Amino acid sequence: MSVWDSLVGQKPVADMLARIAQSDPAQLTQSWLICGPPGSGRSNMARAFAAALESPDHGMNAEPTRVTQQVLAGTHPDVTVLTTNKVTIGIDQVRDLIATSEQMPATAPWRIIIIEDVDRMLERTTNVLLKEIEEPAERCIWLLCAPSAQDVLPTIRSRCRVVNLAVPSATAVADFLVAETGVEPKTAQRAARLSEGHIGIARLYATNERVMTDRDELVVGVLNLARASDAVLLAGNLIDNAKGQAEADANDWADKQEAEFRRVNGLAEGERIPPKLRGAFNQVAKKDDIKRFATRRTRDVLDRALNSVASIYRDVAVLQNNAEDSVGLINLENRTAITELSVRLNRAGAVARLDEVARARKRLAGNGNPLLTFEALFCALIP
Repeated sequence: MSVWDSLVGQKPVADMLARIAQSDPAQLTQSWLICGPPGSGRSNMARAFAAALESPDHGMNAEPTRVTQQVLAGTHPDVTVLTTNKVTIGIDQVRDLIATSEQMPATAPWRIIIIEDVDRMLERTTNVLLKEIEEPAERCIWLLCAPSAQDVLPTIRSRCRVVNLAVPSATAVADFLVAETGVEPKTAQRAARLSEGHIGIARLYATNERVMTDRDELVVGVLNLARASDAVLLAGNLIDNAKGQAEADANDWADKQEAEFRRVNGLAEGERIPPKLRGAFNQVAKKDDIKRFATRRTRDVLDRALNSVASIYRDVAVLQNNAEDSVGLINLENRTAITELSVRLNRAGAVARLDEVARARKRLAGNGNPLLTFEALFCALIP
């Protein structure tokens, strides 16, 4: 299949970029901003576009070329991807990218720089990038990724060609999960529905029973809120689960980093690190890096929790407005309890609780205390 076929629910954009990749290089825009909601596949779209620009077949052949395979695997010498497990992208990382961008490509037509989550840059970091985006080096293409154009400073946005991705349909996500992970169609359909079009979260729900169980318990807990003590207990359980997931992910990441170091240096598992490699080995998955990774993962889990809570009141509003036939419910397994809640709350009450979720999200973004934030949120949700 072509490089575009693995992208879920984005055929119009994929077709457009495929045509552009085959057009006159002299007419090619060199600064791009690829936007899409979390989980829409914007980073995968950027990689596919990069592969189409670099490969002689423009990524169209059913059998991928070696260039395409290298780009998608992140090993092509002329394609650099900046991704971060930290909360923000550092200014030194961007300066290194700029230095790389000014080098001529070694083997391919273009030197391509992909920055995932460019919205995580602080303003001073973005200002360092601005000149390169405005006047790229002769053979360099910048592919920036962000949730939306509004999440990027206007000075950057105005100098890029913006590409907007859609939210993949639940059917498209479910089909992808079955093909990609081999899970049962019923499991894939439920994961796709609960993820609300987020491919990464859908994969997580489909393949990680603990994550799915934590979500189920959270939804039931919110629906059963009756007093402040319920809110405090639920918030404590949520934070503990978030930390547990984050620590497990961080340790798994550290193990993979060590395994990759051993593979590259021809060392067997458990083999003693030679003295000449100890300095480099000590830089692999340092404690500070693991801590930052865990912090980022904790925020991801809490953000996912907020989405789950918001989905409850979205479903309440759907029932209150007799819109189930047209848009459906997300939390079908909890339909009875949500129906009861839709009767207890008026429409203004449902909207007010969605506002409370948005307020909690804003507090977390401002580095508010997570436990206090969720205690306040859950207290505000009590009918």
